[in-house]
Amino acid sequence: MNKVITDGLVLMPPSFSAGLAVWSAGDGTPGSTTYDGVGTAAVVPGDADFGACLEVLKTDSVQKLRWMGETPILPGCYLRVTARMKAISGPIPSIRIAGWASDGSDVHVAGLVETGSSAIPSTYGEVAEVSAIIGSGPRIGVDMVWGAPVVYGHIGIDLTGPTGGVVRIDDIRIEDATDVFHRTMMDWVDVRDYGAAGDGVTDCTAAFLAANAAALGRGILIPEGIYALSDDITLEYAARFTGTVTLPSHKALILRRNFDLPSYAAAFGDEETGFRRGFQALLSFADHESFDLGGRRIEVTGPIDMAAAAGQDTFEIRRVIRNGQFNVVPGPAWDSGTVTSQASYDAAQPHTLTAVANVANIEVGSLVTGPGVGREVYVAATNVGAGTVTLSQPLHAAPASQTYTFTRFRYVLDFSGFSKLSKFTLTDVEIHCQGVASGILLAPSGETFHLKDSFVTKPRDRGVTSHGTGCQDLQIDRCHFTSDEQAVAADARISRALNVKANDAKLRDSRFQRFGTTMILHGNGHLIVGNHWFQGDNVTDGPRAAGLVFTEPNVKSVVTGNYIDNCFIEWTNEHDAAPDFSSEYSFGGLSLTGNVFTVNDAASWFMDRAQALRRRTLPAWPLGHGQRVQVAERHHRPGREGRRSHGASRLWLRAQHRFRRQHLQRCGAGHAEPRHARLRPGDRGHDMVHRNRALAALRRPRPRGGVGYGRGPGDEDGGCSGLCHALRHLRSRTVEDRDPADLA
Repeated sequence: MNKVITDGLVLMPPSFSAGLAVWSAGDGTPGSTTYDGVGTAAVVPGDADFGACLEVLKTDSVQKLRWMGETPILPGCYLRVTARMKAISGPIPSIRIAGWASDGSDVHVAGLVETGSSAIPSTYGEVAEVSAIIGSGPRIGVDMVWGAPVVYGHIGIDLTGPTGGVVRIDDIRIEDATDVFHRTMMDWVDVRDYGAAGDGVTDCTAAFLAANAAALGRGILIPEGIYALSDDITLEYAARFTGTVTLPSHKALILRRNFDLPSYAAAFGDEETGFRRGFQALLSFADHESFDLGGRRIEVTGPIDMAAAAGQDTFEIRRVIRNGQFNVVPGPAWDSGTVTSQASYDAAQPHTLTAVANVANIEVGSLVTGPGVGREVYVAATNVGAGTVTLSQPLHAAPASQTYTFTRFRYVLDFSGFSKLSKFTLTDVEIHCQGVASGILLAPSGETFHLKDSFVTKPRDRGVTSHGTGCQDLQIDRCHFTSDEQAVAADARISRALNVKANDAKLRDSRFQRFGTTMILHGNGHLIVGNHWFQGDNVTDGPRAAGLVFTEPNVKSVVTGNYIDNCFIEWTNEHDAAPDFSSEYSFGGLSLTGNVFTVNDAASWFMDRAQALRRRTLPAWPLGHGQRVQVAERHHRPGREGRRSHGASRLWLRAQHRFRRQHLQRCGAGHAEPRHARLRPGDRGHDMVHRNRALAALRRPRPRGGVGYGRGPGDEDGGCSGLCHALRHLRSRTVEDRDPADLA
């Protein structure tokens, strides 16, 4: 590139023989003193070395000679200035290239280097030559770096040293030396050529924008150095980073042509910071709907506050993170925070704890535990001024005042800082928690968070947690969850793969391995299809725990085609502040079809030999009085004996003793309580009677209720006569003795 050739740029000053009126003895600015007509300077027409040249008597300690013409300083251009001098008589001075930088309106740009190195002849008649490079970028070999503020300069020389000597000066040459720094066909532009300093202090924002404007389809090179940026930057063309940038947290760098983690990691110096900045750009309308991690592994040293990284409060446009791994680096940043506080609870305000001590220390997203608190109840919000805590779920049996424990787990991806996040997807990623961190904490509200084709590996406490309604329409497809409790006995595990607080979760074609409980689902409208959850252990004759727990009575959900391995489905209303039946729907709306239940090496009380698979696959735990349970089941009857296959679903109602007694009392004096109902809870006979009564009642649902629906507001007697008929029938026969038609 040569601007003299390509753009007709005039760089070379006129020769001295053309007149001295354009040669200043000052800075070269208009109105400054010139050498024209002064007695200390004259043009010599025929020097043996120089031809026509200028002869000057040095009278000042620093004697200036500047061309008054405006030499343009263009971004990306580098000028070589050359001068030659020889001493004629008297003391011999030194010579150096010098200039005066202007912002374009004859205002001096201060703070720049405006002189080059010096040279001095060793004797009279010897020619000393000096040169200097003037340019916009701090490249090696550039003597005078004049960045973006400089528009033109007045270029010339200085004579320094002793006065009284006479010297002759050849015509000054100014040439375009850009080719020394750029290959002619270079396919990128360098931000240094547009004034970027790369010293970590100087603001390079304008230089980056100028380089972007000049690229015109070429790449943008950010060479070694640290480039401080102060404002949002969008680079339209592919950026190549060998240096790094710094940027205020609320400002974004958007790389439109190479919008991926490798580029952001190179720009900011490491993968974790690069991910945060890339996510910020993803939610800053970077003309991309997805952020590609490029197959990279991100070493995560602490929870990533996704809302803080994005600088956003609400976002509801589809965005995707894909193709990479988050690998937790153990450290104190992952330690859970625990607070114990005295608080009051009133079922009339089912989602609120009042008079909470230490409320300022309780973190949103904390798990709440204490007597009368159901599973997976979280802190949805706090109000320090009012001393209240808002709960994600009501408490079913909490006393008026007690001490609660609030435990805040640490999540690799923490979305709780958003007030609302919708249509967000993670695909083809692994969150490797290393047994010290939990996986994902969803936003407090929003819908359609989608996790697909991904792995959540070894979460210490939780895989995916919702502390509000951000799980509405949660979708998990073809994922693999593996707990960190592989060697722990089933009844000693405390981890959870996921929980849901809202409606319409879709859990499909995924595998869950050895969690304490695989999933706890509130709300209704859930679709659970084609999954395998395994909760066995290596203990001989060990107990088994629930794998899937529904906590909504009128669940209206479908469980189809799942492999339910060494666990069972549990159904409860533990998130109901008033669990006694009143005018609501009772337990119903659950459809179980085509599931496979299996168990091995379990305790005898769970196995009950060959009957265990048929009796203990769906325990229901109604809290309070007057509840009724109905379930729609589709099963296979392989032979005349009417036995179900091991793949059929079966209901086991483990009602509390007081519930059964209450129900019989409501039936009237004509129905005496069977003698075996007085067995102690926990006795084998007691449990058998419980199960058989429930099975008999549920196999004869009243037509008014309908299969698949629980007791409704208009069902006044709640099917009482049907249950009592079943109890009388059971005095002489067990369920297994009944006619196969009764089980249909």
